Amino acid sequence: MRGITISQATLSSWQRGRSQPERARSLQAVDVLEEILELPAGSLRSLLGPRRPRGRTTPPDAEGAALQILGEDSVVEKALGARFRHFNQETSSLMVHDIVRVGETGTLSGISTTNVLRAKRAGADRAIFVLSFDDEAAEPVDIKVTCGRLAEATYLKGLKSLVLEIHFGRELAKLDTTVVSYAVEVSPSETPATHYERWSRTNLHEYLQQVFFHPGALPADCHRYVRDKVGAPPRGRRRIPLSEAHDVHVLTSRCKPGVHGVAWEYGTGTGGTGGPGASGTGDRPG
Repeated sequence: MRGITISQATLSSWQRGRSQPERARSLQAVDVLEEILELPAGSLRSLLGPRRPRGRTTPPDAEGAALQILGEDSVVEKALGARFRHFNQETSSLMVHDIVRVGETGTLSGISTTNVLRAKRAGADRAIFVLSFDDEAAEPVDIKVTCGRLAEATYLKGLKSLVLEIHFGRELAKLDTTVVSYAVEVSPSETPATHYERWSRTNLHEYLQQVFFHPGALPADCHRYVRDKVGAPPRGRRRIPLSEAHDVHVLTSRCKPGVHGVAWEYGTGTGGTGGPGASGTGDRPG
């Protein structure tokens, strides 16, 4: 009736993830499908990732996607055990905002995260987050969840990792969204932090990364970078300026899977050089 012809085979390929609509007429069909199915405007389009190479491709499952970014036998896999196989497969992250705070001695003092999640299927009601620390002394001392309900907080000292399971408080309908926010205060350590990284195994619509520094521990230089996977060499290194609020930030739209980091260096008179940082996976979601 709308004058748009899409074959059943094409629709099936879209549903199975073997292909995605990219041509103008196909995207028009997606917009019409949103109207017919009475979905919020843009809800189907928002599920589309970047243009894919031509040919038949099968997207990796939840475990495979994580392995591509984290690698075999990763800290996250060890921390989650059997749960790693189904790591947050019922939800996907749309937007993530990380705030990292560095204390007066240059050590990590806290991390807070806001994550907007969308249900891939009806019934999704929880998500798992893993935070890993480079410094053994940087242990979580206080955890606050402002959006969602904390069901589990397990610190694995041997892995220097914190596992959080946060319940949404309700079961989501398919394509429904929810917001999860949490903050973790960290015990002081002896070695200054020099970086923060988020490990993301899915496309994010938007990722905002902020690092706030104490006035007594301002860095001499800050830069952003990306790794294709954990352990890969950094690329896209670019210097970022310090604001009057003593923070730096990186805003990335259509953020691709990978490791997204901010690193900083201190001058000879402040905090020293080298040292550990923190990492998060947020699909962490991230």
